[in-house]
Amino acid sequence: MLGNLKPQAADKILSLMADFKADTRQGKIDLGVGVYKDPNGLTPVMRAVKAAEQRIWENQATKAYTSLAGDPEYRDAMQQMVLGDTASGRVASVATVGGTGAIRQALELVRLANPDTVIHVSDPTWPNHLSILNFMGQAHEMYPYFDNDTRGVAFEAMLDALGRAKKGDVVLLHGCCHNPTGANPTAAQWDEIAGVLEKTGAIPLIDLAYQGFGDGIEADAQPTRMIAERLPEVLIAASCSKNFGIYRERTGILMALSDSDKTRDLAQGAMAYLNRQNYSFPPDHGARIVSTILTDAELKADWQQEVEEIRQTLLSLREQLAQELRDLTGTDRFDFIARHRGMFSRLGATPEQVAAMRQMAGIYMVGDSRLNIAGLNRDSVPVLARAIVEAGV
Repeated sequence: MLGNLKPQAADKILSLMADFKADTRQGKIDLGVGVYKDPNGLTPVMRAVKAAEQRIWENQATKAYTSLAGDPEYRDAMQQMVLGDTASGRVASVATVGGTGAIRQALELVRLANPDTVIHVSDPTWPNHLSILNFMGQAHEMYPYFDNDTRGVAFEAMLDALGRAKKGDVVLLHGCCHNPTGANPTAAQWDEIAGVLEKTGAIPLIDLAYQGFGDGIEADAQPTRMIAERLPEVLIAASCSKNFGIYRERTGILMALSDSDKTRDLAQGAMAYLNRQNYSFPPDHGARIVSTILTDAELKADWQQEVEEIRQTLLSLREQLAQELRDLTGTDRFDFIARHRGMFSRLGATPEQVAAMRQMAGIYMVGDSRLNIAGLNRDSVPVLARAIVEAGV
């Protein structure tokens, strides 16, 4: 039987990681993998996470299951972090295996409700969105998102495409820090997006993977909260991998907002059922870390401070890179890097130019020219800037 399996295409980012490790050159730069790294190239354990784990180790009396939906304290804490006081009483939720698990469970929920639903996805988007959709055989269409000339949001084209979505379709939106481009709608543009969704009756599925890395924890939640206030049904897939730095703990949550108690309860039951089918009970350790931090004023304040330190580091690297390129080119055509938010920017380089940077300077980024800003430090920024110019980007 197993001999009938077909070889699967290697994940491009994981292949890039292997190529980077095999490169023996000193000074090589990894801008491919989407994890936060400090200036020393490490992904540190946050102070609040260490303190929370110590408390859990000292006080936890059992490793018994929590519930199919996950620990209620975690779900309540995450709802407060993402939605604040918005949508009180409207939310069904389940803990998931990371943000990826939340996306998969959201799509499973959509399919359970209506197998003929069309998912509208930004062009470009996080590659795993499309990988999951294709694996599931879920109908989907791309809507324009990134303007390769301005390196900003192709907003009019995006709005026009979303206006053609049908009632009951699902529109997948990046809540902040768009991956892979780093280009995000303005507050006014988010308002227009909500207006189009209201008009068409399409349901937003918001992927919120980087809350806190863009303009701050509260500011990054505002588009999601605004949409939650205005629309009767909203799906939200949130991840704790980045903003809590607990990548390997696989900690996420799926929230479903509805306009009636009956629908909320139906959604809660269906989501718990899907958890049971996919992995039975969700993992708890990462969720326990998050709830310990978010329900303790001292730990929460320290965590917020560290997230802000990370955000400021990313902004500083963006501004330094934009300035280096301004000095080298005598133009402001790379200023979009400073305007982008989150861990990523898309340079707009061709695959050939990306390959040239890898060959000339040992700079590894995804072939579509998505670069992880967090892979830089103050010393490597000038190296990247020179490579960008020499490659003719």
